[in-house]
Amino acid sequence: MFRLTKKMRFALEAVVDIAYNARPHPVQSREITRRQGIPQRYLEQVMQQLVHANILKGVRGPRGGYTLARERRRISVGEIIRVVGALENTPVAEAETCSPLGVQIIGPLWDEVQQEMMARLDAISVEDLCARARDVGIAPESRRPADFNI
Repeated sequence: MFRLTKKMRFALEAVVDIAYNARPHPVQSREITRRQGIPQRYLEQVMQQLVHANILKGVRGPRGGYTLARERRRISVGEIIRVVGALENTPVAEAETCSPLGVQIIGPLWDEVQQEMMARLDAISVEDLCARARDVGIAPESRRPADFNI
């Protein structure tokens, strides 16, 4: 039914990766690609959308990359999803049928379900996702022990 699109997944993974690994320096897109396996060409498109929406901030220069534009607790999953356009707001009943049941019952029901889902996603912050990563034992890269094996 509702599908987690590639673009939505990439955006969420990138923002959480930055939130989790950005201290003290910005995170470069190639690091995100390496850690998350997101193809570079898709990642850059998503990152630009997130920068324009004031979710991320681009930092130029040799140590440049991306940081969060706001505190992690102030960025919601719902906001990220809206930015990348993962959920289309086309009325299902009108697009597929002209029957009274479709227009007056099924369409409004579907809109209501989407609104409830977005309200739930709006209640989940990037901070919440970082806490989940910490709880399952995913260590931020900056805190991982150095590997001196050659």
